[in-house]
Amino acid sequence: MSAPLILDAAAVRAACSPLDAVDAIEGALRGGVDPAGDPPRHSVPLRAGELLLMPSEGTSTHVGIKVVTVAPDNPARGLPRIEASYLLYDAATLSLVAVLDGTELTTLRTPAVSVAAIRARLRTRAEPRVAVIGAGPQAHGHIATLSAVRSLSAVRYLVRDPSRAHPVTGAQVVALGSPDADDELRRADVIVCATSARTPLFDAALVGDTAVVVAVGSHEPDAREVPSALCARATVVVEDVATALREAGDVCLAIDDGALQASDLVMMRDVVTGVVTPAVDRPVLFKSVGMSWQDLVVAEAVLAGLR
Repeated sequence: MSAPLILDAAAVRAACSPLDAVDAIEGALRGGVDPAGDPPRHSVPLRAGELLLMPSEGTSTHVGIKVVTVAPDNPARGLPRIEASYLLYDAATLSLVAVLDGTELTTLRTPAVSVAAIRARLRTRAEPRVAVIGAGPQAHGHIATLSAVRSLSAVRYLVRDPSRAHPVTGAQVVALGSPDADDELRRADVIVCATSARTPLFDAALVGDTAVVVAVGSHEPDAREVPSALCARATVVVEDVATALREAGDVCLAIDDGALQASDLVMMRDVVTGVVTPAVDRPVLFKSVGMSWQDLVVAEAVLAGLR
């Protein structure tokens, strides 16, 4: 048996571009991958945070598992809040094929899923204007991936403390909650929420009727980034209905508030394959909690990029 490949963050980035990752996610959904086929993620509470195990047998050629740690106190230590490793196995022999930097894989995968979910809507915007709430790896990753599929007219980072933000070249930073930030939200074609917030980040009235909102910050049923009033107005797209009802606080709390029903939820797969086309005169909200099949699909794209 040959030794498994060891792929660090740089190797993952070099082997798979943001556009490659988007195409891989779309291709998997069009090819019949069932988002409901993965077992639920397993969460282990720890004294310092949380350990997550995310296995998948979502494709015919490989199986894989991501091991994630969430340490809320790490940013104060100058360390990442979330770190991960990914183990990729041959589906037939179950032999270990590769060990990937799971943190970089997640940074690549999450925006790819978001952009795959909203790509059809983005085609109606010549040069969308983007407001991203947050300034961490997922905020930057979403900008990079959006830029890979569309030319962006403007990028604005909305953050609580602008002095701590490190925006991409050409982007501006605005204090979240300020009049300028509210104006940016009103003007945005795409709003990305990539934070650890547990309560809504903005007023739903600031979101335009044709805007797209992406919320990726939480997988907990009691935490949310967007208000229930936005869910009531929007077409709400999720990766998998059962998973959203179990883990997506933005969805669960809106249902609890009477602003949304489970039957209102639209599957991402149906949007990507064209079975459902969201109405153009109301916002689209894509709520993502991250699923194991997505990591497996993008890990396979990384492996393919090495050949």
